[in-house]
Amino acid sequence: MLVFEIKNDELIESVNRQAARAGVTDAAIVSLIGAADRFTLSTMPKGDALKDDITSYELPAEMTGTGEIRNGFAHIHTVMGVEGDQAMCGHLHEAPIGTHFARVYVVPCP
Repeated sequence: MLVFEIKNDELIESVNRQAARAGVTDAAIVSLIGAADRFTLSTMPKGDALKDDITSYELPAEMTGTGEIRNGFAHIHTVMGVEGDQAMCGHLHEAPIGTHFARVYVVPCP
């Protein structure tokens, strides 16, 4: 298992770079933990599973998630906990990490 730590960087971009440096092109992301200063998620509209509704949130959030690295690119689904004990979830597009940190636990696939 590899652990990618992210500080003062954008999470998806950092995972992609760290995977490339480690020679990982395909892997399971078995756990993600940390906090983002803001984030962008997408979900599918109820009437069309082929479309994405992308929403950016200018909110700090605790996060957890899982996903995969395929052909060198991270694909992560997250649950973001925000003020008022609310959760927002979906496909993660962006998560700048600055105030706190994130750790991504990766198991490479042969």
